[in-house]
Amino acid sequence: MQSLFITATGTNVGKTHTTLQLIEALASKGHKVGVYKPIETGVTHTAPDATILLKACQKVNENFKDLKPLDITAYTFALPAAPFCADTQQIIQIEKLIEKYHELSKLCDILLVEGAGGLLVPITKEYTMLDLITELNIKTLLVTPSRLGCINDTLLSIEALKTREIDFDWCVNLYEDKEDFSKVTQPYYDTVFEGWWSTDRGLKRFISTY
Repeated sequence: MQSLFITATGTNVGKTHTTLQLIEALASKGHKVGVYKPIETGVTHTAPDATILLKACQKVNENFKDLKPLDITAYTFALPAAPFCADTQQIIQIEKLIEKYHELSKLCDILLVEGAGGLLVPITKEYTMLDLITELNIKTLLVTPSRLGCINDTLLSIEALKTREIDFDWCVNLYEDKEDFSKVTQPYYDTVFEGWWSTDRGLKRFISTY
């Protein structure tokens, strides 16, 4: 069983959008794809991201057909904030996050794990999303935005992943400032990162290794 952790430089960058594309692309290659959203905040009645991900997964993996959105999450919280802040009762247990990961891993060939926020978002006082990636020891896909200022965010996140010696790839979700991206950001990426790719071009090449 293989796994891939989908993270981003921050919130509202395109993790769920990218994960949905990965589900479809990997399934087209014959893989039984599974999904796991360890923590989702901003949940009132239902977990929106988990619901969307599960519906897509159920179309390609019968092992997930009887599951509910809360079955593919370990924790949900009402406050739309970092897990540590949303967890006002301090109930998060790292062991439960790991146990749920292994539980869902048994139902698929490839488990896509979608994080919350960016790499250094705190899960507990002393444990971040990056710590979870490190403990799971799985390959990571970093999704970065296309808006002005994204170079700095991208470089900081890449540096954090390299520091932990995590196997990773990264891509750009071209959705903000698309018209300006080719002038204010792309020249740097073209010069420094030969072969960089975006979610709308390069995804097939990326999944060719699976």
